[in-house]
Amino acid sequence: MENRIGYYFLVVLGWIFFISCKPQTESCQLDEEILKSKPNLEIKRLEDEFFGAKTPEDFHHLIEKYPEFADRFLERDLYPNQDSLVSTLVKAHSDSSLRVLYDSVKVEFADVSDIQKDLENAFAYVQHYFPNFKVPKVYTYVSGFTSDLLIEEDLIVIGLDYFLPADHAFQPDLPRYLAARYQREYLVPMIVLAISSQYNKVNPADNTLLSEMIFYGKAYHFVKAIMPCTSDQFIIGYTPEEIEDSWANEELIWSHFVENELLFQTNPFEIRKYIGEAPFTDAISTNAPGRLGRWVGWNIVDDYQANQSVDLAILMGESDAEKIFRQSGYRPRRQ
Repeated sequence: MENRIGYYFLVVLGWIFFISCKPQTESCQLDEEILKSKPNLEIKRLEDEFFGAKTPEDFHHLIEKYPEFADRFLERDLYPNQDSLVSTLVKAHSDSSLRVLYDSVKVEFADVSDIQKDLENAFAYVQHYFPNFKVPKVYTYVSGFTSDLLIEEDLIVIGLDYFLPADHAFQPDLPRYLAARYQREYLVPMIVLAISSQYNKVNPADNTLLSEMIFYGKAYHFVKAIMPCTSDQFIIGYTPEEIEDSWANEELIWSHFVENELLFQTNPFEIRKYIGEAPFTDAISTNAPGRLGRWVGWNIVDDYQANQSVDLAILMGESDAEKIFRQSGYRPRRQ
């Protein structure tokens, strides 16, 4: 496909900012019919029980009380025996820095009723679209920045220390662009995004960039369907300015994918440029946010669902990425 010199000149100059952007979403309300069947969820605050433990016997009791937590979050099998795990826990929980971290979590997350409500609402929506969905147990913990989230079909463990405010003295060892997403508002969308993988069917033989784009597009579409009143910012992890600029430059972005024949690219190094975590998509512009391939995939999936009027369960079960793309009728929105 012939490349236009003028296009590349624009890319070299950088991100082009237009005045107009995608219209803002109207005010939103959750479906009361769906919420009528929302589950009663209990969030178990394990950090209180574990930090309240005083003796090795106390820790042994807690490990036996919460075996799935010990097995999957504390990874009991990695220790030669349970005494070794208990010894590690006793030492960690006597560390003054970890105690300060726990005290901070107690202040910032004294009340988690908002998180509980958002999870109950989200689980009600998941059960509406996927009746076989079973509500998992939900635990919180203070891990000392060793684990942020464990999300499995029957168990969710939230490392609350990862979600302390950005100005807290203790922060996880993460790049700034990733750490910005570890805020309270992102927590439930992160969990719902992980749950989407249970239903997001793919063709394992398709290793193209398009397949990756559609996979993530379906995942973000799932979160928006389950949490329809949640801002896109907390779903994809872009700032409002990055979202606005991406919409304003959508035609430029799409031209890059088309003119460089990227959709059916199978080179993993090329795919990573547009899908992998990064502070920006430098193949397009150092001013463009990272993971733009995922963002375009989300737009394609949204158009597919709108044009084909498919139910969420059917959409998530469609493993043919090229079919979704072809039938989406996707075109960049002209500003």
